[in-house]
Amino acid sequence: MAVPAFSPRNAPRRSLPLREARTRLSQLVAMAELTDTVTVITRDGDPRPIAAIVPPGAARTAAQARADAERLAEVTAGWARRLDAQREQSARRHAAEVRTLTAALAEVWAELERRAAPADVPALARLRAAHAHLLAD
Repeated sequence: MAVPAFSPRNAPRRSLPLREARTRLSQLVAMAELTDTVTVITRDGDPRPIAAIVPPGAARTAAQARADAERLAEVTAGWARRLDAQREQSARRHAAEVRTLTAALAEVWAELERRAAPADVPALARLRAAHAHLLAD
């Protein structure tokens, strides 16, 4: 069982009634092979398609389509795992850097408090209030 064939966006496409397709089958097959032309076959007098003559690369079996879908799912899952691992590693690295910066900031504030009381310098009080969320730990 074959899955519906696809045609490249720029490939020429034509429609022929079954009677004409029968008489020109060899020509239509050669055209499909050489120029990637897709020929849609209709019943005589009915514009709805009933079949198509497609280039060899465009026709795929259901098994090929399933294999392609499975391979795509496998590759996608692999990339998702890699991205998750990268995200976790980045989060750990970020947390370590925040801890290092918070410790350095605490040391700086301890030195500032040792040298000048924050109440004496209003700018230091405002700065300490801005850093309060980092110094709370």
